[in-house]
Amino acid sequence: MTIPKAFRTELAGREDITRLMGRWPIRLPVRTWWKRLHWYLQLTKPTTMLLVLMSGATALTLEGSMLAQPLRFAAFLGGLYLAGGSACALNQYLERDIDGAMIRTRSRRPLPLGRLGSPAALVFALTIGVLGLIVLGAAFNLLTAGLALGNIFFYVVVYTILLKPRTPYNIVIGGVAGAIVPVGAWAAATDSTAMVPWILFAIIFLWTPPHFWALALCRRDDYQRTGQPMMPVVKSMEAVLDQILFYSLALFGASLAYVPAAGGRLYLIVAGLLGSIFVYISWSARRRRDERSIGRVFAYSIFYLFALLATMIIDKLTAGPKG
Repeated sequence: MTIPKAFRTELAGREDITRLMGRWPIRLPVRTWWKRLHWYLQLTKPTTMLLVLMSGATALTLEGSMLAQPLRFAAFLGGLYLAGGSACALNQYLERDIDGAMIRTRSRRPLPLGRLGSPAALVFALTIGVLGLIVLGAAFNLLTAGLALGNIFFYVVVYTILLKPRTPYNIVIGGVAGAIVPVGAWAAATDSTAMVPWILFAIIFLWTPPHFWALALCRRDDYQRTGQPMMPVVKSMEAVLDQILFYSLALFGASLAYVPAAGGRLYLIVAGLLGSIFVYISWSARRRRDERSIGRVFAYSIFYLFALLATMIIDKLTAGPKG
């Protein structure tokens, strides 16, 4: 049976949805809950979390012991998503007023849009965070759970509350939160750390400033409107582009440092190519100083990190036996 459009619109606004289920058991409830699930998922910043999962999966692949244990591999990524998604949701809860004032976020995020209430978002964030820590602690070890808890605290308290409103170097220091993921993945597999995950840490840490500052330069008016002391707000465009070029060069060096630690010929060739392009695009943006070239730095930075991590995985899986 099809519900008339006008009547369906009226019913959709009611809170006593359960009373409708006896007459229309599928259409309205399923659609309503699917939309609500979508907005809860948006609280976890799924595009950001995709990169987090990629870095965690890369570390697990390079370590190697979980490749024969796909359920444990998946369990770690699930726990990682819950813990990381909790940090992202808490960030959105704390910055809901700022997100509502910024053009980039006010039409995309659930709290400024009014799709979810603030109390519900807070409960959701805390719940998935606790679940994530339980998964990582029970299925793996306390070191992994401790690193995840520390990461949530660092992103929410140190970065969001303390650094972001006070210093233009917030994203440099705050980059620790995303960069530590490979270390946590390695700890899940071995209950210890090693040189390789710390090289991955350095790569992601150095990647974060040019990636974010390129976006912030393109959205400079947004940050000025909200009074946040982001680097492009307190420094000239020339100074920020100098910093982007500096970090791009440092990133290139860190990516090559992986070669003597674990990289093969394939990785050396691809990392050299990807890094050279990143440096060139950053230099070009510094020379041109226009939004198009700066936007190209941001877009390429996303491709760069995914491609570099994917190359590490392929290089590891296709390498012949040692010795």
